[in-house]
Amino acid sequence: MEAWIKGMDLSTLLEVEECGGQFSDRGVPGGAMEILKGYGMNMVRLRLWNHPYSEAGEPYGAGTNDLPRTMTLARRAKGLGLGWLLDFHYSDFWADPGKQTVPKAWRGLDEAGLAEAVYTYTGDVLRTLDEAGLLPDMVAVGNELTNGLLWPHGRTPNFGAIVRFLNGAIRAVREAAGDLPVMIHLDNGGNNALYRGWFDSYFAQGGADFDYIGLSYYPFWHGTLSDLAANMNDIALRYQKNLILTEVSTAFTMEEYQAYEQLPDGQRKGMATKPALVEPVPYPMTPEGQAAFLQDVMELICRVPEGRGKGFFYWEPAWLPVPGSGWATDAALAYTGEQGPGGNEWANQALFDYQGRALPALETIRNFQA
Repeated sequence: MEAWIKGMDLSTLLEVEECGGQFSDRGVPGGAMEILKGYGMNMVRLRLWNHPYSEAGEPYGAGTNDLPRTMTLARRAKGLGLGWLLDFHYSDFWADPGKQTVPKAWRGLDEAGLAEAVYTYTGDVLRTLDEAGLLPDMVAVGNELTNGLLWPHGRTPNFGAIVRFLNGAIRAVREAAGDLPVMIHLDNGGNNALYRGWFDSYFAQGGADFDYIGLSYYPFWHGTLSDLAANMNDIALRYQKNLILTEVSTAFTMEEYQAYEQLPDGQRKGMATKPALVEPVPYPMTPEGQAAFLQDVMELICRVPEGRGKGFFYWEPAWLPVPGSGWATDAALAYTGEQGPGGNEWANQALFDYQGRALPALETIRNFQA
């Protein structure tokens, strides 16, 4: 991983295209991945869900990121000369600090059985990718593991189980793909106490070595940029690990987009950009504010001590508000036990406007020199 990463999570891109989403740059139509590469993107992040379908075969939506669909996007990225990060969720749908749902096929397994399932599944996926010539350039074992994985067995503070699961995953990566870099990723990038407590506990329980700490940072949830900088500067030295801001985004507008999704009133989740923990967000939710935020974020990463800030992945920059591409289908909500509705709640944080036109923040990314 020589180049400083200017990455993008494009996991919903196939679905957006299938639902009619179109992209352009200064009036010229083009593919989202191609346009983003033209603005400096050098790596793609793709999530993987074990089996994002109901028992009746209904897709869960939000990209329905099973292995074949992930491979389709990985093949496209490699064809453009881009690297890619494989993000294992170890769930059939979204895994994050609010939910880490055991895959349906693994239900009823005890801790030992789940550890074996993680090990076997991880290795099988990587061998399949290798045989197809699609081995990723980096692997994240789990997604936003702040509260653990594979609940209830691997829920914090049960770091014995967390370490058992992750050690199996890391061992599988090493056996299937040699020295492929491994990331462990938490959310809440401005919370230094969280990161210290989590990684101290992980290593104290015999956690296997890995290569990158990944952080999520959303300015409306995860503290100030000063909080983020303080945390990154501390953990880079404390754990002697390279850091990647694995999820980051902010809004370019607060204009409603329900009409673009063509959903009836009340059938869409609210925008995620309404400030939750930090009020006010210190950047206007305008195209110019989005660009200024990204400039400051990239500069912050470059100031991490010992050159350990290795780049970022912008989260879902191409998730347009097109009819049929949403956060979760009814089948998915039944799986996670969450309340709906499940429309797209992220489109106003993309790097394309609601009509798919490239935004000024992309020029900021292209022009930034690490």
